[in-house]
Amino acid sequence: MIKQILNKLPRKSSSKSVHNGERSNELDSAVVNSTGVSDKVSKLSLTVKSKSNIDSVPASYEALPSFRVVSSSEKHNLFIKKLNMCCVVFDFNEPEKNVKEKDVKKQTLLELVDYVSSVNSKFNEVTIQEITKMVAANLFRALPNLNHENKVVDLYDQEDDEFFMDPSWPHLQIVYEFLLRFVASPETNAKLAKRYVDHSFVLRLLDLFDSEDQREREYLKTILHRIYGKFMVHRPFIRKAVNNIFYHFMFETEKHNGIAQLLEVLGSIVNGFALPLKDEHKLFLAHVLIPLHKPKCLSMYHQQLVYCVCQFVEKDAKLADTVVRGLLKYWPATSSSKEVMFLGELEEILEVTQAAEFEKFMAPLFSRIGQCINSSHFQVAERALFLWNNEHIRNLTTQNRKVILPIIFSPLEKNTHAHWNQAVQSLTLNVRKIFSDADQSTFQDCLVRYQEDETKEKENIAKRQSTWNRLDAMAAAKTKPMVISTSATITTTVATSTTAETTSTVKQSTGGR
Repeated sequence: MIKQILNKLPRKSSSKSVHNGERSNELDSAVVNSTGVSDKVSKLSLTVKSKSNIDSVPASYEALPSFRVVSSSEKHNLFIKKLNMCCVVFDFNEPEKNVKEKDVKKQTLLELVDYVSSVNSKFNEVTIQEITKMVAANLFRALPNLNHENKVVDLYDQEDDEFFMDPSWPHLQIVYEFLLRFVASPETNAKLAKRYVDHSFVLRLLDLFDSEDQREREYLKTILHRIYGKFMVHRPFIRKAVNNIFYHFMFETEKHNGIAQLLEVLGSIVNGFALPLKDEHKLFLAHVLIPLHKPKCLSMYHQQLVYCVCQFVEKDAKLADTVVRGLLKYWPATSSSKEVMFLGELEEILEVTQAAEFEKFMAPLFSRIGQCINSSHFQVAERALFLWNNEHIRNLTTQNRKVILPIIFSPLEKNTHAHWNQAVQSLTLNVRKIFSDADQSTFQDCLVRYQEDETKEKENIAKRQSTWNRLDAMAAAKTKPMVISTSATITTTVATSTTAETTSTVKQSTGGR
């Protein structure tokens, strides 16, 4: 009884605890008052936490019993113990250090994966909390900085680049597999798990997409897609967070390793959009997907970007005008390789474009295609002429030949007579024949107009040349008299000065009479 009464009495806090409390309060107030400081503090705390996990390896890090040798009633407690055991993070930059402990942890992680895959009862709140704690301890870390800031992306030979291999991947892969099976498990209650797989968890997961290790990004892509499908409450937040990553990439850094994987996730998300499309999704197309064509490293994610854009056009045909005009806005002026990619994307977009929408943008589009046909870079000219190998595009152009043929006739004729590449000349003749067979009358009108324009152009050139010749003759005629005139002026000046001196001498000799 006396002990119970004494235990209820308030204890005097030690000076050390008071001092620590004051420091924590000061830190909290600093975090609240400054956003920039809060980011630094959060990063510092994460780094310190990871370091403390690495350094705090228990003296006796021994393997726990297998799930097979314990009773069903003890499996849950054993599962929690194994999760806590796997919260210890080892330093893989030193392969010779803690070799035995690393093997023990790897085997334990494999057992956890098997357990999550075979469990037949719902995970309770304590279990979910411990699972997310273990995942966070192993995955959420400071990514290695390989100093690729000055690296120029080669748009042609990306396969020659050496891929970064994270030394800790043997453990990370199993943790990712564990998280994937936990999210996909039917025994995971989304309403309960959303308290721990929250916005903060999702943001940290998205930060890992910038990993240099492609294997890690592939796992993250699959896990993010599963989280998006299971946690419906997080869907708007995930879309907004991914958009922010794209904005930061496009307008600030133009450096991010996971753009292709994020676009893959968004491609499947766009594929599931309900019709009619919301304004939010249309703004995403106009403000995110189309501006993503601008960065220099487009080739690293262009395939995934094209898929997303085509999904929008397939779902809403009216968006074709927005997409094509957006491509024309960001059309590359000095990069032939990007022009080839843009032309390939145009083919895929036009293939799913309806005739009524095609008529809205065909004039500006084929003005640009005409410039590409006449390009001195043979790959650009070839890719532009290959558009007519597509039956749907060929039908669209022949149906609207009265508008399109006058625009591209001049580039076609110039290629026929003057392009240096034989393959381009051959393709040009094929396209020319398509329009000639489709409408001989319009073709002849364009030919007559082209010949008239060429005649006028030659006359203008001859007129300009004649004007320049006349100006050259006038300049030559005025140059010689100016030299003589200058000499005469000098002679006159000398003679005048001599006469003046003689007169002065005579006056002095006659006494000024």
